[in-house]
Amino acid sequence: MREWQRYGLLTLMGPILWLQGTYVRKVTQRLTEPPGERSGVAGSGPHLRVLITGDSAAAGVGADSQETALSGQLVEHLAQHYTVTWLLTAVSGLDSDGMLDLLANTETAKFDVVVMSMGVNDVTSLMSPSKWLSLQIRIAKEIQARFEPALIVHSAVPPMERFTALPQPLRWFMGSWAREMNRLLQQSLSDCRSRILHIPFLERLPGGLATDGFHPGPLAYTVWGQGLSTEIVLRLGKP
Repeated sequence: MREWQRYGLLTLMGPILWLQGTYVRKVTQRLTEPPGERSGVAGSGPHLRVLITGDSAAAGVGADSQETALSGQLVEHLAQHYTVTWLLTAVSGLDSDGMLDLLANTETAKFDVVVMSMGVNDVTSLMSPSKWLSLQIRIAKEIQARFEPALIVHSAVPPMERFTALPQPLRWFMGSWAREMNRLLQQSLSDCRSRILHIPFLERLPGGLATDGFHPGPLAYTVWGQGLSTEIVLRLGKP
């Protein structure tokens, strides 16, 4: 869908989308970030330094603990191949502009891999996909300057058309917006070796959502973490 078509639809459907969005904000269950360690060392073998950063999904909202959230599942699987020194810096509600602020306030250090979850809050604020793409490029440059990773992993904006907390047609509209963001980012990374887009295929996971119908649940975090680990080992080489 072209940008003019997207905004044309937004104009036509604006009143109902606004009403549905207001309703969703009012009734959707508010889940908090789970307890647990946000840094540590695990595993054995060659050393691997990993930074996980981003929004509420990176922070593990929808899981009971950080061990069952993205950071815990990713580290658990990577630790089968490496000695993993890891750090989680993530904040619920973070959008791409906020991500730049978060990075600016994160202590400079050396990481081999940076995994980022970002995009849902940009979709819900109706940031244009083209502006979103330019911000992902800025974020990647900031990450490279501060942490010098060999690999930056952009985790795809999730399939919002599967978010049961969203009624139709809002669910369809948000899903199409998210897909366009992913399409543009994938296109921009076609010739890039140090930055990749990871698509966890969570839309194929029945029962993968948390109780709020909006965030990943423990099963989704397991699949996501395992998939990310496989991708990272593939890119960096199995020790």
